[in-house]
Amino acid sequence: MTSTPLVQRPSIGPEYPRWSQSLRDRSHVLIRPITTKDEAAERAFMQGLSDRARRFGFLGEAEGPGEPTGETCVEEGRGHDVAFAAFTMDDSRERMVGVARYSTDDSSQHCECTVTVDEEWQGKGLGTVLMRHLIEVARIRGIRRMTSTASAENVQMHDLAEHLGFQARVDPQDPSRVIYALSL
Repeated sequence: MTSTPLVQRPSIGPEYPRWSQSLRDRSHVLIRPITTKDEAAERAFMQGLSDRARRFGFLGEAEGPGEPTGETCVEEGRGHDVAFAAFTMDDSRERMVGVARYSTDDSSQHCECTVTVDEEWQGKGLGTVLMRHLIEVARIRGIRRMTSTASAENVQMHDLAEHLGFQARVDPQDPSRVIYALSL
């Protein structure tokens, strides 16, 4: 996989940072922050997911996501919530094929992350690419720990988390779930 390098301090604004990615199968995606203009694309992305993808993909949200936030997620002064989406061109229109996001606690030292990839785009390395960008932005912003919770049945998420260096432990309140943690 190749990408344009992530700069230490990405430009601020709804159009930055942006990465052009070539995936394992040589397909290309553009990764950028989700903005208010993406509300319809985000809704279509979520509605297009299978029940399994919804159940396994939205870590920390067992019932799946709510409505799109409609907020620009990388804006000056808004370090608590970050959301990136991967887009591909489909009939000369952008189509959302993956989303990664995090939200920090009040201290901004810890964040919870989620990642979901359209089933058609799984196995190409897109989840890894999205998470690496999310992790790098969290590090730049001084976040010290990233966590995520997933179903113990979600082998793909376990493999991704292990590949990225997350430590896994069974959720003490629900043994059917696993908590993944990464020190940044």
